[in-house]
Amino acid sequence: MIEITVYGRGGQGCVTCAEVLAIAGFKDGKKAQAFPAFGVERTGAPIRAFCRFDDKPIRLHQHVYSPDYAIVLDDTLSGYFDDVKKGGTVLIATKSAPKPPEGVRVVALDAYEVARKAIGRPIVNVAVLGAFAKATGLVTKEALEKAILERFPKELAEKNIVAMRNCYSMV
Repeated sequence: MIEITVYGRGGQGCVTCAEVLAIAGFKDGKKAQAFPAFGVERTGAPIRAFCRFDDKPIRLHQHVYSPDYAIVLDDTLSGYFDDVKKGGTVLIATKSAPKPPEGVRVVALDAYEVARKAIGRPIVNVAVLGAFAKATGLVTKEALEKAILERFPKELAEKNIVAMRNCYSMV
């Protein structure tokens, strides 16, 4: 089973990011699961959302405590390096990559600028999924496009697809 944690803040689309990723995994033929975990529901509060992929039905229904992969939407958050497994990958929306602990791979990209140009707002939750797909090979770009079209209204979906494709090509 592959486990992914998405770290963000309330209002950044952290839960949507995990949902779109799970839909894409499903479209690629995997069993998939996505769900949130948050305390105080307010804008700016730290949020985590989880996604799992497997080839067989997923019967586990609990938080992900040691993910294989982490997607970080806000680089001011901390703790994601503590959680990810050794040999795992952390994808961070940032201009400068932090130094990872030994055995953890970091993929960093300025998804904020990509989203600002494509969508008109610095909302990176869907854009980073393109980089995640390219860096990990867990989902295809085509499955992400279908998932985005399914999840968003047409006009917004098209803008998010442009942002996702641009982040995909940056990796």
